[in-house]
Amino acid sequence: MAENVVFHFDVDGEDFSSAGGASVTVKKKLRQLGIAPEYIRRVAIAMYEGEINMVIHANGGSADVIVSDDEIKIVLTDTGPGIPDVSLAMQEGYSTARDNIRSLGFGAGMGLPNMKKYTDTMEIDTELGRGTTITMTVKIA
Repeated sequence: MAENVVFHFDVDGEDFSSAGGASVTVKKKLRQLGIAPEYIRRVAIAMYEGEINMVIHANGGSADVIVSDDEIKIVLTDTGPGIPDVSLAMQEGYSTARDNIRSLGFGAGMGLPNMKKYTDTMEIDTELGRGTTITMTVKIA
């Protein structure tokens, strides 16, 4: 691949039924690029978890995926409330999702831990009242 391939998605914070749409599209695009299935799976899981988090906690946001010869970078950005305690949010099972969200089957507190588990690197840049940017990479070479 001579140049990076970039995909951009807007994540609608109003519609749970469309959450995960970007990760499905990325799976198809990565398959078309000839990326190995084990990497596609990891990227799709991390993206899906991030999309759901943006819908639940931040009223949506954006997702950018940059594919290069040696890695796939995922950048998730929102203008939500920010994460008050990142170390607490990284604990499996911890969730600030409202009861109505949990009743839909979301908000189990596995989003951030799964994002970290399925990527090689994950950085969280968050500011209360301003939003969060999460940058993840999956090495493919």
